[in-house]
Amino acid sequence: MPGEPATRDVPPASGVPATPDVPLAGHHAAAQAASVENLLRCWVREAGLDVPDDGVLHIPLPASGSALAVPVRYRSPTGFHRFGLPRPAGAPASAPPVDAVTLAALLARESSGGPGPDGTDLVARVADSARRTAVFLRDREASPDGDSPAEAGTDLFLAAEQALLLGHPLHPTPKSREGLTEVETRRYSPELRGSFPLHWVAVAPSILATDSAWTERGRRVTAPDLTARLAGNGPVPPDGYALLPLHPWQFRAVQHRTTTAALLDAGLLRDLGAGGAPWHPTSSVRTVHRTGAPAMLKLSLALHVTNSRRENLRKELHRGVEVHRLLRGGLSRQWQAVHPDFDIVRDPAWLAVDGPGGGPVRGLDVVVRHNPFRPSDDVSCVAGLVAPRPHARVDGSGGPEDHDADAPGSRLAGLVTRLARRTGRTRGAVAAEWFLRYLHHVVRPVLWLDAHAGIALEAHQQNTLLLLDADGWPAGARYRDNQGYYFRESHRAVLDARLPGVGELSDTFVADAVADERFAYYLAVNNVFGLIGAFGSQRLADETLLLAAFRRFLSGSAPVSAPPGGSLPARLLDSPVLRCKANLLTRLRGLDELVGPVDTQSVYVTIANPLHA
Repeated sequence: MPGEPATRDVPPASGVPATPDVPLAGHHAAAQAASVENLLRCWVREAGLDVPDDGVLHIPLPASGSALAVPVRYRSPTGFHRFGLPRPAGAPASAPPVDAVTLAALLARESSGGPGPDGTDLVARVADSARRTAVFLRDREASPDGDSPAEAGTDLFLAAEQALLLGHPLHPTPKSREGLTEVETRRYSPELRGSFPLHWVAVAPSILATDSAWTERGRRVTAPDLTARLAGNGPVPPDGYALLPLHPWQFRAVQHRTTTAALLDAGLLRDLGAGGAPWHPTSSVRTVHRTGAPAMLKLSLALHVTNSRRENLRKELHRGVEVHRLLRGGLSRQWQAVHPDFDIVRDPAWLAVDGPGGGPVRGLDVVVRHNPFRPSDDVSCVAGLVAPRPHARVDGSGGPEDHDADAPGSRLAGLVTRLARRTGRTRGAVAAEWFLRYLHHVVRPVLWLDAHAGIALEAHQQNTLLLLDADGWPAGARYRDNQGYYFRESHRAVLDARLPGVGELSDTFVADAVADERFAYYLAVNNVFGLIGAFGSQRLADETLLLAAFRRFLSGSAPVSAPPGGSLPARLLDSPVLRCKANLLTRLRGLDELVGPVDTQSVYVTIANPLHA
């Protein structure tokens, strides 16, 4: 059947076998198609290939002595192309297409001159990601989300966090989580609406490391007081000990590590077991949410999720508190006087364990994050808003309306379609206005913080939370992530005057050139170009018109004389090329984005700037 992947068996991924009594064939086909498209988008961008406007893209594979022919379903100026399934060049139309695992193996060979250990790892993770995606799709078809917020559940933030089924469209392994069993996958996956009680450990005061800038009615609340409150009717620690909540999978992973085992044997750590009310994983997997709780918890999780093993670093714990203190010290007041609808979700407290030598014990820590959202707040990370939903109905009434049957549905498509119907305008006109409101509520405040404070945010689509009004228009935004801040070296004196000693423990200052590169990628390429690409690839608007609107916006945003540290608007308008993170090459080289200097944690490549065309 056209569009079906090759029927060859792929090696089973750890923990996600197909359920015998429920057929996965259709979901497997959808997951394979999504995985193949991700790999092709990555390769086109990272290898610098030109995509024709229509017809067939030819991908040479000299290391294999072959080539691929790939149907082009949509060419995107911003790189969010749509592709059909590839076949070996010259093969008859009846030949089976190349599946995701085979494609990953072929591309790994081209990139490195041979599969090698990192190529083998990539192939295994592609298989794992595709198989898990099939399970997620099957589960969501059996119990779909409603297309309108009222149908999505009582906690709109949680429903949106658990709706990102396919993941990053320019990542080769967006849903790989090697190491989870089938039962663990069910409990710990946001895509499967999992929930679980936390695992609690009591920490002796002699090995407790903690900080808190959390205040209530002007009084500081310590991190141990916060975790004790969040435990509710869960375990009670011995006198003098602090409660440390851990992800259950993480505790099983770390309890036999040498240092952790020694602390448990000595009674300095005491295992209190699982308990308390269930918590729900959000889109990052390791950050958990409970409706009505005053805080979310960012837990360590020694699983490879996208490009990193997700265990907190001590400098990140310091960074979250530091940013909160900077904002609370007057910066937030200045910022919100100009942009009242934007804020940062704060990470004002943390609790961790120090070893016998005084250094951090990796994996035994928690970030206590403000939960600023009521269950009725219609807030969604941008990645989830634009993500294709294979079983969604775009018009909200059971039919595709004028939506292109070849384009994927998304919540964004549903919002634009309903607004067009309500206002009597075309979807293109509604999409253009929606985009301009987005630039005002999201991009302009982020540019202000960089220009006036020298703080560049790693504002990619999953870190950007968009607030929608009752009609579905952008109405405000929040940024989240205690990892993703770049303090410009050129602003060190100014920031140190705001908060003496800033950056000493958090290691947040970077050269301006590094901040420029990362800020341009995260805010422009990933966030805004990604949004434009979603509008275009989902047939909602013409990308060239939205790019022109973005150019006009940037021209109005550029200051007359650039402040110290430079100006992203001028950089985006004037540079014919931009630097872009290469997720496929980063995976092939086995890099962990949390390890090493910030300027070498990922592979970056040069791409054409679509604003400069």
